[in-house]
Amino acid sequence: MGRMSRQKGKRGERECAAEFAALLGVECRRGVQYQGGADSPDVILKGVPLHVECKRVESLNVYKALEQATEDAPATSTPIVWHRRNGKPSVVIVETTKLLALADAIRATQRAH
Repeated sequence: MGRMSRQKGKRGERECAAEFAALLGVECRRGVQYQGGADSPDVILKGVPLHVECKRVESLNVYKALEQATEDAPATSTPIVWHRRNGKPSVVIVETTKLLALADAIRATQRAH
């Protein structure tokens, strides 16, 4: 991966963290800057059991990204993919079977605040 691509990835992770922090009202930060492991989430949402894989690319293989998030996520976290391409709004991708777990995680966050 080239330097420009890595920089874009870091910007995407910061953007993702800022969006989740504003949306959920929780502390969010890039995961790799503290944990550094290959299976650490790209963004950590404090107190929210989500495993976030950020993809700031123009073309995304949705199933490959979901597979990566699912393989890396601990059993206690719901794997999701945050994606944004240039000039478009961001989207969150989650397997339908995990949609209820995502909703539960968000509701629990809202009750805590």
